[in-house]
Amino acid sequence: MGVDKKVRKRIISKDKDTDTKKEKKHGKQKTSSLKGFLLPVMGLLLVVFLCTYYFEVINYEHLLGLRSESDSDTAGETQGDEAVPNAKESVKPKESDGGKPAAKAKPKVPTQPPPPEKAVNEDEITSDADRPILSQIQEGEKLIKRKKLAEAVSFFEKLFKSNPESPRARYGMAKAMIKKAEKERSNPILKASIEHLSEIALMPKITRALKKEVYLLATSKYSFLGQYRECLRMFGRMIREFPDDIDGLNEYGVILLTIGKNDRAKPVYERVLQMDPDNSFAQVHLGFIIKAEGDWLRATELLRSGLKANAPGTRDGKFYFHLGDALYRIGEREEAGEWYQRGADMGFFFSKYQRSLYNVDRLKSRPFWTAKQAKVTEIVKKLETNWKTIRNEALQVMNVEEGLFLHEEESLKNTGEWRQFTLYTKGQKGKDCDRTPKTCALVSKMTAAASCKRGQIKYSIMMPGTHVWPHTGPTNCRLRMHLGLVIPKTGNGTKIRCADETKTWEEGKVLIFDDSFEHEVWQDAESYRLIIIIDIWHPDLTDRERKTLSPI
Repeated sequence: MGVDKKVRKRIISKDKDTDTKKEKKHGKQKTSSLKGFLLPVMGLLLVVFLCTYYFEVINYEHLLGLRSESDSDTAGETQGDEAVPNAKESVKPKESDGGKPAAKAKPKVPTQPPPPEKAVNEDEITSDADRPILSQIQEGEKLIKRKKLAEAVSFFEKLFKSNPESPRARYGMAKAMIKKAEKERSNPILKASIEHLSEIALMPKITRALKKEVYLLATSKYSFLGQYRECLRMFGRMIREFPDDIDGLNEYGVILLTIGKNDRAKPVYERVLQMDPDNSFAQVHLGFIIKAEGDWLRATELLRSGLKANAPGTRDGKFYFHLGDALYRIGEREEAGEWYQRGADMGFFFSKYQRSLYNVDRLKSRPFWTAKQAKVTEIVKKLETNWKTIRNEALQVMNVEEGLFLHEEESLKNTGEWRQFTLYTKGQKGKDCDRTPKTCALVSKMTAAASCKRGQIKYSIMMPGTHVWPHTGPTNCRLRMHLGLVIPKTGNGTKIRCADETKTWEEGKVLIFDDSFEHEVWQDAESYRLIIIIDIWHPDLTDRERKTLSPI
Protein backbone atom coordinates (compact mmCIF):
# COMPACT_ATOMS: atom_id res chain seq x y z
CA MET A 1 0.00 0.00 0.00
CA GLY A 2 2.88 2.35 0.87
CA VAL A 3 4.51 1.59 -2.51
CA ASP A 4 1.24 2.35 -4.29
CA LYS A 5 1.12 5.79 -2.64
CA LYS A 6 4.68 6.54 -3.75
CA VAL A 7 3.90 5.46 -7.28
CA ARG A 8 0.80 7.64 -7.38
CA LYS A 9 2.83 10.61 -6.15
CA ARG A 10 5.44 10.08 -8.86
CA ILE A 11 2.73 9.78 -11.53
CA ILE A 12 1.05 13.00 -10.36
CA SER A 13 4.43 14.74 -10.33
CA LYS A 14 5.23 13.51 -13.85
CA ASP A 15 1.82 14.68 -15.13
CA LYS A 16 2.41 18.11 -13.60
CA ASP A 17 5.81 18.37 -15.31
CA THR A 18 4.24 17.53 -18.68
CA ASP A 19 1.46 20.10 -18.17
CA THR A 20 4.02 22.73 -17.17
CA LYS A 21 6.02 22.23 -20.38
CA LYS A 22 2.87 22.60 -22.47
CA GLU A 23 1.90 25.75 -20.62
CA LYS A 24 5.36 27.27 -21.10
CA LYS A 25 5.27 26.57 -24.85
CA HIS A 26 1.80 28.04 -25.18
CA GLY A 27 2.74 30.99 -22.93
CA LYS A 28 5.60 32.08 -25.21
CA GLN A 29 3.11 32.73 -27.98
CA LYS A 30 0.91 34.88 -25.69
CA THR A 31 3.72 36.85 -24.06
CA SER A 32 4.88 38.77 -27.09
CA SER A 33 1.35 39.97 -27.89
CA LEU A 34 0.67 41.06 -24.32
CA LYS A 35 3.92 42.93 -23.65
CA GLY A 36 2.89 45.91 -25.70
CA PHE A 37 -0.32 46.29 -23.71
CA LEU A 38 0.88 45.40 -20.20
CA LEU A 39 4.00 47.56 -19.94
CA PRO A 40 2.21 50.95 -20.25
CA VAL A 41 -0.53 49.82 -17.84
CA MET A 42 2.01 48.62 -15.28
CA GLY A 43 3.87 51.89 -15.57
CA LEU A 44 0.69 53.86 -14.92
CA LEU A 45 -0.20 51.71 -11.91
CA LEU A 46 3.29 52.21 -10.48
CA VAL A 47 2.94 56.00 -10.72
CA VAL A 48 -0.47 55.89 -9.00
CA PHE A 49 0.92 53.63 -6.25
CA LEU A 50 3.93 55.86 -5.58
CA CYS A 51 1.80 59.00 -5.44
CA THR A 52 -0.68 57.36 -3.09
CA TYR A 53 2.10 56.08 -0.86
CA TYR A 54 3.87 59.42 -0.62
CA PHE A 55 0.84 61.58 -0.01
CA GLU A 56 -1.30 59.24 2.10
CA VAL A 57 0.71 56.39 3.66
CA ILE A 58 3.81 58.42 4.47
CA ASN A 59 6.19 56.79 6.94
CA TYR A 60 5.94 59.29 9.77
CA GLU A 61 7.81 56.97 12.15
CA HIS A 62 10.83 57.50 9.91
CA LEU A 63 10.36 61.26 10.07
CA LEU A 64 10.37 61.02 13.87
CA GLY A 65 13.38 58.77 13.95
CA LEU A 66 11.21 55.86 15.12
CA ARG A 67 10.87 52.33 13.77
CA SER A 68 7.98 51.66 11.41
CA GLU A 69 5.24 49.11 11.93
CA SER A 70 2.04 48.40 10.06
CA ASP A 71 -1.00 50.46 11.06
CA SER A 72 -4.10 48.95 12.56
CA ASP A 73 -7.44 49.23 10.82
CA THR A 74 -9.39 48.67 13.98
CA ALA A 75 -9.51 49.96 17.51
CA GLY A 76 -9.81 48.28 20.82
CA GLU A 77 -6.91 45.82 20.49
CA THR A 78 -6.12 46.31 24.16
CA GLN A 79 -5.96 44.07 27.17
CA GLY A 80 -5.19 44.26 30.86
CA ASP A 81 -3.33 47.40 31.89
CA GLU A 82 -3.30 48.72 28.34
CA ALA A 83 -7.03 49.36 28.22
CA VAL A 84 -8.06 52.99 28.05
CA PRO A 85 -11.14 53.57 30.23
CA ASN A 86 -14.31 55.15 28.93
CA ALA A 87 -16.33 57.95 30.45
CA LYS A 88 -18.62 57.27 33.39
CA GLU A 89 -22.29 56.72 32.63
CA SER A 90 -23.66 59.46 34.83
CA VAL A 91 -26.95 58.98 36.69
CA LYS A 92 -28.15 60.68 39.89
CA PRO A 93 -27.09 58.87 43.11
CA LYS A 94 -29.61 57.20 45.36
CA GLU A 95 -29.63 56.25 49.04
CA SER A 96 -29.45 52.51 49.67
CA ASP A 97 -31.36 50.45 52.18
CA GLY A 98 -28.60 49.56 54.57
CA GLY A 99 -25.76 49.79 52.06
CA LYS A 100 -23.63 52.87 51.59
CA PRO A 101 -25.02 55.33 49.03
CA ALA A 102 -22.91 55.82 45.95
CA ALA A 103 -21.04 59.09 45.97
CA LYS A 104 -22.53 62.18 44.38
CA ALA A 105 -22.57 62.41 40.59
CA LYS A 106 -19.02 62.74 39.38
CA PRO A 107 -17.46 64.53 36.42
CA LYS A 108 -16.90 62.20 33.51
CA VAL A 109 -13.51 60.64 32.92
CA PRO A 110 -12.56 61.25 29.27
CA THR A 111 -11.62 58.41 26.97
CA GLN A 112 -8.96 60.70 25.62
CA PRO A 113 -8.34 64.42 26.01
CA PRO A 114 -9.44 66.75 23.23
CA PRO A 115 -6.83 68.79 21.37
CA PRO A 116 -5.33 71.38 23.74
CA GLU A 117 -7.51 74.47 23.84
CA LYS A 118 -5.19 77.43 23.59
CA ALA A 119 -5.97 81.05 22.89
CA VAL A 120 -5.89 81.47 19.12
CA ASN A 121 -3.84 84.38 17.85
CA GLU A 122 -6.12 85.71 15.12
CA ASP A 123 -3.30 87.45 13.33
CA GLU A 124 -1.34 84.18 13.07
CA ILE A 125 -4.22 82.23 11.52
CA THR A 126 -5.26 85.02 9.13
CA SER A 127 -3.72 85.06 5.64
CA ASP A 128 -3.64 87.85 3.07
CA ALA A 129 -6.58 86.17 1.35
CA ASP A 130 -8.59 86.41 4.59
CA ARG A 131 -7.94 90.03 5.57
CA PRO A 132 -10.28 91.74 3.08
CA ILE A 133 -13.24 89.74 4.49
CA LEU A 134 -12.10 89.51 8.12
CA SER A 135 -15.12 91.41 9.47
CA GLN A 136 -17.47 89.01 7.64
CA ILE A 137 -15.56 85.99 9.00
CA GLN A 138 -15.98 87.37 12.51
CA GLU A 139 -19.69 87.92 11.86
CA GLY A 140 -20.06 84.26 10.86
CA GLU A 141 -18.19 83.09 13.96
CA LYS A 142 -20.63 85.05 16.11
CA LEU A 143 -23.45 83.04 14.53
CA ILE A 144 -21.69 79.83 15.63
CA LYS A 145 -21.31 81.14 19.18
CA ARG A 146 -24.99 82.05 19.25
CA LYS A 147 -25.72 78.47 18.05
CA LYS A 148 -27.44 79.64 14.88
CA LEU A 149 -25.77 76.77 13.12
CA ALA A 150 -27.81 76.34 9.94
CA GLU A 151 -27.53 80.10 9.37
CA ALA A 152 -23.79 79.95 10.05
CA VAL A 153 -23.24 77.11 7.57
CA SER A 154 -25.17 78.97 4.88
CA PHE A 155 -23.33 82.21 5.66
CA PHE A 156 -19.88 80.65 5.33
CA GLU A 157 -20.84 78.67 2.22
CA LYS A 158 -21.73 81.91 0.44
CA LEU A 159 -18.64 83.66 1.82
CA PHE A 160 -16.33 80.90 0.64
CA LYS A 161 -18.04 80.71 -2.78
CA SER A 162 -17.35 84.39 -3.36
CA ASN A 163 -13.85 84.14 -1.81
CA PRO A 164 -12.52 80.70 -2.87
CA GLU A 165 -8.91 81.50 -1.88
CA SER A 166 -9.80 82.33 1.74
CA PRO A 167 -8.80 79.47 4.08
CA ARG A 168 -10.65 81.00 7.02
CA ALA A 169 -13.91 81.29 5.10
CA ARG A 170 -13.83 77.57 4.40
CA TYR A 171 -12.60 76.81 7.92
CA GLY A 172 -15.55 78.74 9.34
CA MET A 173 -17.87 76.61 7.20
CA ALA A 174 -16.21 73.39 8.47
CA LYS A 175 -16.51 74.48 12.10
CA ALA A 176 -20.16 75.41 11.65
CA MET A 177 -20.82 72.00 10.07
CA ILE A 178 -19.11 70.24 12.99
CA LYS A 179 -21.29 72.06 15.49
CA LYS A 180 -24.37 71.26 13.39
CA ALA A 181 -23.35 67.59 13.22
CA GLU A 182 -22.96 67.47 17.00
CA LYS A 183 -26.36 69.05 17.55
CA GLU A 184 -28.13 66.78 15.05
CA ARG A 185 -25.97 63.73 15.83
CA SER A 186 -25.25 63.41 12.13
CA ASN A 187 -22.21 61.41 11.05
CA PRO A 188 -22.68 62.33 7.33
CA ILE A 189 -22.41 66.05 8.15
CA LEU A 190 -19.40 65.37 10.36
CA LYS A 191 -17.69 63.36 7.61
CA ALA A 192 -18.34 66.15 5.11
CA SER A 193 -16.79 68.67 7.52
CA ILE A 194 -13.66 66.51 7.83
CA GLU A 195 -13.33 66.42 4.04
CA HIS A 196 -13.37 70.21 4.06
CA LEU A 197 -10.68 70.26 6.78
CA SER A 198 -8.51 67.90 4.76
CA GLU A 199 -8.76 70.17 1.72
CA ILE A 200 -8.27 73.37 3.74
CA ALA A 201 -4.86 72.07 4.83
CA LEU A 202 -3.84 71.97 1.14
CA MET A 203 -4.97 75.51 0.28
CA PRO A 204 -2.03 77.58 -1.05
CA LYS A 205 -2.62 80.65 1.13
CA ILE A 206 -3.22 78.95 4.48
CA THR A 207 -0.99 80.08 7.35
CA ARG A 208 1.05 77.53 9.30
CA ALA A 209 -0.84 78.32 12.51
CA LEU A 210 -4.22 77.63 10.89
CA LYS A 211 -2.91 74.52 9.16
CA LYS A 212 -1.84 73.07 12.50
CA GLU A 213 -5.24 73.89 14.02
CA VAL A 214 -6.96 72.23 11.05
CA TYR A 215 -4.88 69.05 11.39
CA LEU A 216 -5.59 68.70 15.11
CA LEU A 217 -9.32 69.25 14.65
CA ALA A 218 -9.51 66.77 11.75
CA THR A 219 -7.63 64.04 13.63
CA SER A 220 -9.83 64.45 16.70
CA LYS A 221 -12.97 64.04 14.58
CA TYR A 222 -11.59 61.00 12.75
CA SER A 223 -10.86 59.50 16.16
CA PHE A 224 -14.39 60.28 17.36
CA LEU A 225 -15.77 58.35 14.38
CA GLY A 226 -13.40 55.45 15.06
CA GLN A 227 -11.72 55.94 11.66
CA TYR A 228 -8.21 55.34 12.96
CA ARG A 229 -6.53 54.58 9.64
CA GLU A 230 -7.67 57.94 8.27
CA CYS A 231 -6.69 59.57 11.56
CA LEU A 232 -3.16 58.15 11.34
CA ARG A 233 -2.84 59.26 7.71
CA MET A 234 -3.80 62.79 8.70
CA PHE A 235 -1.21 62.68 11.48
CA GLY A 236 1.30 61.57 8.84
CA ARG A 237 0.65 64.72 6.86
CA MET A 238 0.83 66.84 9.99
CA ILE A 239 4.06 65.36 11.33
CA ARG A 240 5.71 65.72 7.93
CA GLU A 241 5.11 69.47 8.15
CA PHE A 242 5.40 69.89 11.93
CA PRO A 243 7.91 67.18 13.03
CA ASP A 244 8.74 68.92 16.33
CA ASP A 245 5.28 70.10 17.31
CA ILE A 246 4.63 68.87 20.84
CA ASP A 247 0.83 69.20 20.71
CA GLY A 248 0.71 67.08 17.55
CA LEU A 249 3.05 64.43 18.93
CA ASN A 250 1.11 64.17 22.19
CA GLU A 251 -2.17 63.67 20.32
CA TYR A 252 -0.54 61.18 17.95
CA GLY A 253 0.54 59.15 20.98
CA VAL A 254 -3.03 59.15 22.32
CA ILE A 255 -4.35 57.68 19.06
CA LEU A 256 -1.72 54.94 19.17
CA LEU A 257 -2.74 54.14 22.74
CA THR A 258 -6.39 54.09 21.71
CA ILE A 259 -5.74 51.35 19.16
CA GLY A 260 -3.53 49.40 21.57
CA LYS A 261 -0.17 50.27 19.99
CA ASN A 262 1.62 51.04 23.26
CA ASP A 263 4.98 50.03 21.82
CA ARG A 264 4.67 52.72 19.15
CA ALA A 265 3.30 55.37 21.49
CA LYS A 266 6.23 54.95 23.89
CA PRO A 267 8.98 56.46 21.67
CA VAL A 268 6.63 59.31 20.69
CA TYR A 269 6.32 60.42 24.32
CA GLU A 270 10.02 59.83 24.91
CA ARG A 271 10.72 62.22 22.05
CA VAL A 272 8.38 64.84 23.53
CA LEU A 273 10.19 64.62 26.88
CA GLN A 274 13.53 65.05 25.14
CA MET A 275 12.24 68.36 23.78
CA ASP A 276 10.27 69.34 26.91
CA PRO A 277 11.34 67.34 30.02
CA ASP A 278 8.53 68.83 32.16
CA ASN A 279 5.69 68.12 29.75
CA SER A 280 3.12 66.65 32.14
CA PHE A 281 0.89 65.26 29.37
CA ALA A 282 3.77 63.16 28.02
CA GLN A 283 4.86 62.18 31.55
CA VAL A 284 1.54 60.64 32.57
CA HIS A 285 1.05 58.85 29.25
CA LEU A 286 4.59 57.46 29.22
CA GLY A 287 4.18 56.45 32.88
CA PHE A 288 0.96 54.64 31.95
CA ILE A 289 2.81 52.70 29.23
CA ILE A 290 5.85 51.86 31.35
CA LYS A 291 3.66 50.69 34.22
CA ALA A 292 1.98 48.21 31.84
CA GLU A 293 5.48 46.93 30.97
CA GLY A 294 6.14 46.20 34.66
CA ASP A 295 8.68 48.94 35.48
CA TRP A 296 6.73 50.15 38.50
CA LEU A 297 9.44 52.39 39.98
CA ARG A 298 9.99 54.39 36.78
CA ALA A 299 6.23 54.52 36.22
CA THR A 300 5.64 56.06 39.67
CA GLU A 301 8.25 58.75 38.99
CA LEU A 302 6.61 59.79 35.72
CA LEU A 303 3.00 59.54 36.88
CA ARG A 304 3.66 61.36 40.15
CA SER A 305 5.49 64.21 38.40
CA GLY A 306 2.83 64.55 35.71
CA LEU A 307 -0.12 64.52 38.10
CA LYS A 308 1.36 67.08 40.45
CA ALA A 309 1.16 69.64 37.63
CA ASN A 310 -2.63 69.13 37.44
CA ALA A 311 -2.48 70.29 33.82
CA PRO A 312 -5.09 69.72 31.07
CA GLY A 313 -4.84 66.20 29.67
CA THR A 314 -3.60 64.73 32.96
CA ARG A 315 -6.91 64.89 34.87
CA ASP A 316 -7.96 61.34 34.17
CA GLY A 317 -8.88 58.60 36.62
CA LYS A 318 -6.73 55.97 34.94
CA PHE A 319 -3.54 57.87 35.83
CA TYR A 320 -4.45 58.05 39.54
CA PHE A 321 -5.51 54.40 39.35
CA HIS A 322 -2.19 53.21 37.92
CA LEU A 323 -0.02 55.47 40.07
CA GLY A 324 -1.63 54.07 43.22
CA ASP A 325 -1.28 50.52 41.94
CA ALA A 326 2.40 50.98 41.02
CA LEU A 327 3.16 52.58 44.40
CA TYR A 328 1.52 49.67 46.22
CA ARG A 329 3.59 47.18 44.26
CA ILE A 330 6.87 48.85 45.21
CA GLY A 331 5.85 48.87 48.88
CA GLU A 332 4.69 52.50 49.18
CA ARG A 333 1.22 51.58 50.47
CA GLU A 334 0.57 54.75 52.44
CA GLU A 335 1.35 57.00 49.49
CA ALA A 336 -0.75 54.73 47.24
CA GLY A 337 -3.73 55.31 49.53
CA GLU A 338 -3.12 59.07 49.44
CA TRP A 339 -3.26 59.14 45.63
CA TYR A 340 -6.37 56.97 45.57
CA GLN A 341 -8.01 59.38 48.01
CA ARG A 342 -6.93 62.34 45.91
CA GLY A 343 -8.50 60.69 42.85
CA ALA A 344 -11.73 60.19 44.81
CA ASP A 345 -11.68 63.82 45.99
CA MET A 346 -11.34 64.95 42.37
CA GLY A 347 -14.37 62.89 41.39
CA PHE A 348 -12.65 60.11 39.44
CA PHE A 349 -13.56 57.37 41.95
CA PHE A 350 -16.54 56.80 44.21
CA SER A 351 -14.17 56.38 47.15
CA LYS A 352 -10.64 55.40 48.09
CA TYR A 353 -11.66 51.74 47.81
CA GLN A 354 -14.26 51.81 45.02
CA ARG A 355 -12.22 52.75 41.95
CA SER A 356 -14.03 51.30 38.93
CA LEU A 357 -14.13 53.58 35.88
CA TYR A 358 -17.16 52.32 33.90
CA ASN A 359 -19.98 53.29 36.23
CA VAL A 360 -23.63 54.10 36.71
CA ASP A 361 -23.54 56.52 39.60
CA ARG A 362 -26.90 55.83 41.28
CA LEU A 363 -26.29 52.15 42.09
CA LYS A 364 -26.14 50.97 45.72
CA SER A 365 -22.67 50.04 46.86
CA ARG A 366 -21.31 47.79 49.62
CA PRO A 367 -18.31 45.43 49.61
CA PHE A 368 -20.16 42.18 50.43
CA TRP A 369 -23.78 41.33 49.58
CA THR A 370 -26.31 38.72 50.67
CA ALA A 371 -28.34 36.76 48.13
CA LYS A 372 -31.46 38.66 49.21
CA GLN A 373 -29.79 42.05 48.78
CA ALA A 374 -28.53 41.03 45.33
CA LYS A 375 -31.99 39.65 44.42
CA VAL A 376 -30.54 36.28 43.39
CA THR A 377 -31.98 34.03 46.09
CA GLU A 378 -33.21 31.43 43.59
CA ILE A 379 -29.95 31.49 41.62
CA VAL A 380 -27.91 30.94 44.77
CA LYS A 381 -30.20 28.08 45.84
CA LYS A 382 -29.70 26.31 42.48
CA LEU A 383 -25.94 26.79 42.57
CA GLU A 384 -25.61 25.49 46.10
CA THR A 385 -27.90 22.54 45.34
CA ASN A 386 -25.85 21.55 42.28
CA TRP A 387 -22.39 22.48 43.51
CA LYS A 388 -21.00 18.93 43.36
CA THR A 389 -22.06 18.57 39.71
CA ILE A 390 -20.32 21.85 38.91
CA ARG A 391 -17.23 20.74 40.84
CA ASN A 392 -17.07 17.30 39.22
CA GLU A 393 -17.19 18.73 35.70
CA ALA A 394 -14.34 21.07 36.58
CA LEU A 395 -12.27 18.21 38.00
CA GLN A 396 -12.85 16.15 34.84
CA VAL A 397 -11.64 19.00 32.66
CA MET A 398 -8.61 19.48 34.89
CA ASN A 399 -7.72 15.78 34.77
CA VAL A 400 -8.45 15.03 31.12
CA GLU A 401 -7.22 18.16 29.37
CA GLU A 402 -3.93 19.24 30.86
CA GLY A 403 -3.24 22.91 30.12
CA LEU A 404 -6.89 23.80 29.48
CA PHE A 405 -6.90 26.16 32.45
CA LEU A 406 -5.09 29.28 31.25
CA HIS A 407 -2.86 31.62 33.25
CA GLU A 408 -4.44 34.84 34.50
CA GLU A 409 -3.52 37.50 31.92
CA GLU A 410 -4.17 40.84 33.66
CA SER A 411 -0.89 41.12 35.62
CA LEU A 412 -2.78 40.84 38.92
CA LYS A 413 -0.78 37.97 40.44
CA ASN A 414 2.08 38.79 42.79
CA THR A 415 3.24 35.27 43.65
CA GLY A 416 2.19 31.68 43.01
CA GLU A 417 0.02 30.24 40.25
CA TRP A 418 -3.51 31.23 39.24
CA ARG A 419 -5.37 29.68 36.30
CA GLN A 420 -8.83 30.10 34.83
CA PHE A 421 -11.20 28.26 32.49
CA THR A 422 -13.78 30.58 30.91
CA LEU A 423 -17.33 29.55 29.97
CA TYR A 424 -19.04 32.90 29.29
CA THR A 425 -17.54 36.28 28.31
CA LYS A 426 -19.49 39.53 27.88
CA GLY A 427 -22.79 37.67 27.93
CA GLN A 428 -21.70 35.25 25.21
CA LYS A 429 -21.46 31.49 25.64
CA GLY A 430 -17.99 30.17 24.83
CA LYS A 431 -16.99 27.06 22.88
CA ASP A 432 -15.55 25.44 26.02
CA CYS A 433 -19.08 25.08 27.40
CA ASP A 434 -19.12 21.81 25.43
CA ARG A 435 -16.62 20.44 27.96
CA THR A 436 -18.85 21.26 30.95
CA PRO A 437 -22.39 20.79 29.53
CA LYS A 438 -24.23 20.36 32.84
CA THR A 439 -22.73 23.51 34.34
CA CYS A 440 -23.43 25.57 31.25
CA ALA A 441 -26.97 24.25 30.99
CA LEU A 442 -27.52 25.33 34.58
CA VAL A 443 -26.10 28.88 34.27
CA SER A 444 -27.68 29.47 30.85
CA LYS A 445 -31.07 29.59 32.60
CA MET A 446 -29.82 32.25 35.03
CA THR A 447 -30.58 35.38 33.01
CA ALA A 448 -28.90 37.80 35.40
CA ALA A 449 -25.64 35.89 34.86
CA ALA A 450 -25.80 34.54 31.30
CA SER A 451 -26.83 37.92 29.86
CA CYS A 452 -24.30 39.97 31.85
CA LYS A 453 -22.34 41.79 29.13
CA ARG A 454 -20.09 43.33 31.74
CA GLY A 455 -18.92 40.08 33.29
CA GLN A 456 -17.73 36.52 32.95
CA ILE A 457 -18.47 33.00 34.13
CA LYS A 458 -15.31 30.98 34.73
CA TYR A 459 -13.64 28.38 36.88
CA SER A 460 -10.70 29.64 38.91
CA ILE A 461 -7.97 27.46 40.41
CA MET A 462 -5.35 28.92 42.72
CA MET A 463 -2.30 27.02 43.94
CA PRO A 464 -0.67 27.29 47.40
CA GLY A 465 1.57 30.33 47.88
CA THR A 466 -0.47 32.60 45.61
CA HIS A 467 -1.04 36.26 46.43
CA VAL A 468 -3.16 38.51 44.18
CA TRP A 469 -2.40 42.21 44.28
CA PRO A 470 -5.14 44.57 45.53
CA HIS A 471 -7.17 45.52 42.45
CA THR A 472 -10.61 46.64 41.34
CA GLY A 473 -12.93 45.48 38.60
CA PRO A 474 -13.77 47.82 35.70
CA THR A 475 -17.44 48.54 36.52
CA ASN A 476 -19.96 48.90 39.31
CA CYS A 477 -22.69 47.48 37.05
CA ARG A 478 -22.09 43.90 38.17
CA LEU A 479 -21.74 41.85 41.33
CA ARG A 480 -19.44 38.84 41.53
CA MET A 481 -20.50 35.46 42.96
CA HIS A 482 -17.91 32.87 44.07
CA LEU A 483 -19.15 29.30 44.57
CA GLY A 484 -16.69 27.28 46.64
CA LEU A 485 -15.88 23.91 45.00
CA VAL A 486 -12.61 22.76 46.60
CA ILE A 487 -11.63 24.86 49.61
CA PRO A 488 -8.61 23.61 51.58
CA LYS A 489 -8.48 24.22 55.34
CA THR A 490 -4.85 23.25 55.93
CA GLY A 491 -1.99 25.66 56.52
CA ASN A 492 -3.11 29.26 56.87
CA GLY A 493 -6.09 28.66 54.59
CA THR A 494 -7.46 31.01 51.95
CA LYS A 495 -9.06 34.43 52.31
CA ILE A 496 -10.31 37.42 50.37
CA ARG A 497 -10.33 41.04 51.48
CA CYS A 498 -12.84 43.44 49.89
CA ALA A 499 -12.38 47.06 51.03
CA ASP A 500 -11.75 46.67 54.78
CA GLU A 501 -13.65 43.36 55.26
CA THR A 502 -12.00 39.92 55.05
CA LYS A 503 -13.81 36.60 54.48
CA THR A 504 -13.10 33.06 53.27
CA TRP A 505 -14.91 30.52 51.10
CA GLU A 506 -16.89 27.42 52.01
CA GLU A 507 -17.46 24.40 49.82
CA GLY A 508 -20.96 24.43 48.36
CA LYS A 509 -21.64 28.02 49.47
CA VAL A 510 -21.91 31.23 47.43
CA LEU A 511 -19.99 34.37 48.44
CA ILE A 512 -21.18 37.61 46.78
CA PHE A 513 -19.13 40.82 46.63
CA ASP A 514 -18.85 44.00 44.57
CA ASP A 515 -15.55 43.77 42.72
CA SER A 516 -15.58 47.49 41.88
CA PHE A 517 -14.19 47.76 45.44
CA GLU A 518 -10.50 47.02 46.00
CA HIS A 519 -10.03 43.33 46.77
CA GLU A 520 -7.03 41.13 47.51
CA VAL A 521 -6.59 37.33 47.76
CA TRP A 522 -4.24 35.06 49.70
CA GLN A 523 -3.92 31.31 49.15
CA ASP A 524 -1.75 29.98 51.98
CA ALA A 525 -3.23 26.49 52.26
CA GLU A 526 -1.35 23.27 51.43
CA SER A 527 -3.41 22.29 48.35
CA TYR A 528 -5.25 23.99 45.50
CA ARG A 529 -8.38 26.13 45.83
CA LEU A 530 -11.11 25.76 43.16
CA ILE A 531 -14.15 28.02 42.74
CA ILE A 532 -16.50 29.08 39.96
CA ILE A 533 -16.88 32.82 39.38
CA ILE A 534 -20.29 33.99 38.14
CA ASP A 535 -20.87 37.68 37.43
CA ILE A 536 -24.43 39.02 37.62
CA TRP A 537 -26.02 42.34 36.75
CA HIS A 538 -26.35 44.83 39.61
CA PRO A 539 -29.93 44.53 40.86
CA ASP A 540 -30.59 48.29 40.58
CA LEU A 541 -30.05 48.36 36.81
CA THR A 542 -33.19 48.59 34.69
CA ASP A 543 -33.90 46.15 31.86
CA ARG A 544 -33.20 48.92 29.38
CA GLU A 545 -29.82 49.66 30.95
CA ARG A 546 -28.88 45.99 30.83
CA LYS A 547 -29.66 45.93 27.12
CA THR A 548 -27.99 49.21 26.17
CA LEU A 549 -24.84 49.29 28.33
CA SER A 550 -21.72 48.52 26.31
CA PRO A 551 -19.95 45.18 26.94
CA ILE A 552 -16.80 45.00 29.05
